[in-house]
Amino acid sequence: MGDDYYIATSTFEWYPGVCIYHSRDLVRWRLVSRPLRRAAQLDMRGNPDSCGIWAPCLSYADGRFWLVYTDVKRLDGAFKDAHNYIVTCDTIDGEWSDPWYVNSSGFDPSLFHDDDGRKWFVNQQWNHRGRGTGGNPKHASFDGILLQEWSPNRGLSGPVTNIYPGTDRGLTEAPHLFKRDGWYYLTVAEGGTGYDHAVTMARSRTITGPYETHPDKHVITTAHAPGHPIQRTGHGQYVETADGQGFHTFLMGRPIPGPDGSGRFCPLGRETGIARVVWRDGWLWLEGGGQLPPETLEGLADVDPAPAESSETDFVAGLPDVFQWLRTPEPDRIFRTGPDGLVLTGRESLGSWFEQALVARRQEHHAYAAETVLEAFAPDTYQQAAGLTTYYNRHKFHAAMVTQEPGLGRALTILSCPGDWPNSALSHPVTPVPVADGPVHLRVTVDHARQHFWWRQGTDRWQTLGPVLDASVISDEGGRGEHGSFTGAFVGMVAFDTSGRGREARFTRFRYAPG
Repeated sequence: MGDDYYIATSTFEWYPGVCIYHSRDLVRWRLVSRPLRRAAQLDMRGNPDSCGIWAPCLSYADGRFWLVYTDVKRLDGAFKDAHNYIVTCDTIDGEWSDPWYVNSSGFDPSLFHDDDGRKWFVNQQWNHRGRGTGGNPKHASFDGILLQEWSPNRGLSGPVTNIYPGTDRGLTEAPHLFKRDGWYYLTVAEGGTGYDHAVTMARSRTITGPYETHPDKHVITTAHAPGHPIQRTGHGQYVETADGQGFHTFLMGRPIPGPDGSGRFCPLGRETGIARVVWRDGWLWLEGGGQLPPETLEGLADVDPAPAESSETDFVAGLPDVFQWLRTPEPDRIFRTGPDGLVLTGRESLGSWFEQALVARRQEHHAYAAETVLEAFAPDTYQQAAGLTTYYNRHKFHAAMVTQEPGLGRALTILSCPGDWPNSALSHPVTPVPVADGPVHLRVTVDHARQHFWWRQGTDRWQTLGPVLDASVISDEGGRGEHGSFTGAFVGMVAFDTSGRGREARFTRFRYAPG
């Protein structure tokens, strides 16, 4: 829209759904909307980890914004229950409509507005039999890209066309269409969301195909450059400025080594980059040549760039937009804000997929410190606990918790699940420490793959709590077992009460500071 640029990013199981950012220069970005905020639009209670909102697509046509999104209900196994919806709004930060349900044939949908006024819906097709006709037989559940006409009044209509099988890299998903000089261009993601990820391009003179693949197949990929500081590059869209400059966004990761110096771990999750591109012979190419993005963040725009200064809140004026919670469209059942600060109502366990009192913000730096004050919490059983957590999902977290220990009374302990998928077994890396009544100050410091909890009461000096923990667990790649992980790490406040009595915990401060 003129000099205004917007991008929508995935939020997975975190509520509210979808983050929309705004920029005037494609470098500095600001969060302006979380559009999916009520049950009619999104209810993720019961969604497994890393499900929920996948690959939203934002466009502008007919005087309003259009947002397409998937709510994924299953990740593991042969089936992928993925429901696709469209919502609209006249303004980017307004109240978005109730959704149109579109289909469930696959995920990563997008909406293309053709210059003749027709609208076309494209999405990846999922074949639960594993006998698809995609470009790589090893990934035959990814069964090509489907195209069908759609309108607000009629919904889907006309024939369903499988327009592109992908290349031999396979895992073909995330289709986006645009039109230029009489050609329909299709960009897709291939190679999965890990280190074989790529942006692949194809084109056709007609929207229904056939589509020919780019001479180099992939416009952006780092799969062949394991030493490059930016990895996992793929899945993006083309954008052209008013003066004709071309750019392409892409998902990416900036891995760090584990605590022993080996491995690759992305605690910041899948970030978003943008690179200059040029047109040559009717095809898109990176401005610098080859398929590798720039090695530094010069020339890249990290969506919602992390501020250099710390941020702090007392929750009196409400919950700042940087915070989210898990799955439920009924936040009043798990927290409230006001003059008393943030009050969490203990519900289900730290590993629940339904109703978990966890309010957290994203980790935005490889090194940071976070602090909170647990102002009031009076547990009378070990089934009640509240505190500070670094959290990825139900089998990847560390949490410093105040609880009630039999024979000890009110005590501080660590509950840790260091990547034990699928069993989610807890470890207890510290002997519980007795704490007096009254406020407890909790702190966590993270330095790349190392993490340490701290605590104090009153004017006492900070004391360490337990050993140095493995922070690389709290990352996309962390943990044991084969499991897709996409969300990146969070840090925040949590309470649970598995006795079912809803014991409340009151927090009066949260501070996050880059390290």
